[in-house]
Amino acid sequence: MIEFLTLTKRNIKIFFKDKGMFFASLITPIILLVLYVTFLSRVYRDSVTMSVPEGVTVPEKILNGFVGGELLSALLAVCCVTVAFSSNMVMVQDKAKGVISDLLISPVKKSLLALSYYAATFVSALIICFAAMILGMIYLACTGWYLSAADVFLIILDVLLLSLFGTAMSALINHFLSSQGQMSAVGTIVSAGYGFICGAYMPISQYGKALQNFLGFLPGTYGTSLIRNHSLEGTFDEMIDSGIPAEVVDKIKDSVDCNIYFFGHKASIGAMYGILIGATVALIVAYILINVDWKAIVCRSKKTVAKENK
Repeated sequence: MIEFLTLTKRNIKIFFKDKGMFFASLITPIILLVLYVTFLSRVYRDSVTMSVPEGVTVPEKILNGFVGGELLSALLAVCCVTVAFSSNMVMVQDKAKGVISDLLISPVKKSLLALSYYAATFVSALIICFAAMILGMIYLACTGWYLSAADVFLIILDVLLLSLFGTAMSALINHFLSSQGQMSAVGTIVSAGYGFICGAYMPISQYGKALQNFLGFLPGTYGTSLIRNHSLEGTFDEMIDSGIPAEVVDKIKDSVDCNIYFFGHKASIGAMYGILIGATVALIVAYILINVDWKAIVCRSKKTVAKENK
């Protein structure tokens, strides 16, 4: 246990001390904020105004709260995965520099080392994601706060689950990387592309039907929808209280991916949690299996059988 904690602490320190990796983890949130300032805020507002029939006006404060909730959900959805990939680059860096070989010469088990990388990645991602969440909620408080205590709790739960998913996915993919070039290539692809395929930058509802159906197979799509639902639930309730018909509000939910459809079938909140948790467990199990020292297990089994035969 002491070895595990020491290795985990060492990996976390390396990530936050390495300015290159740390700032690389912030590229995607920065891209999102730039997009928000330039045109995303307008897209978010249009998604509401285009869904509201003539004669119905959405109060400016509610509209600001809606736009702020979308920004918060988009920011957290991408951070939980892209930051996990960046912080997990410590493992790839250790491979490239030969540090892992040095560590494995010591009595440290391969499985324990792999687990320490996973734990360090998860903790590092959570620190940054929770910091982003706090900043996003401060922004919401200034523009239009409609979150209940239950909504805040559920957002925290969503961040935890999505960070676990992002950590599991990054650990599995980065396990097969062994050079700085591969590390840079994967980091660039994830930072540039994940925000689009998970629906954080642009709602999936605005994509073509074929692409919507394809993205329905990706767990990250449901993670984004969960955070978006909980970030906007209070705003939707306020819209209904202000006189906007429930059918119109449901149409708005469709336009911003609060309602996700898989080949025409609407996914419930419970189903979204089930998909995200199931995918995370599957990735963790796969990561564990590829890091088990099967040779040592086989050797021990053979020795045990030999002793029993004697």
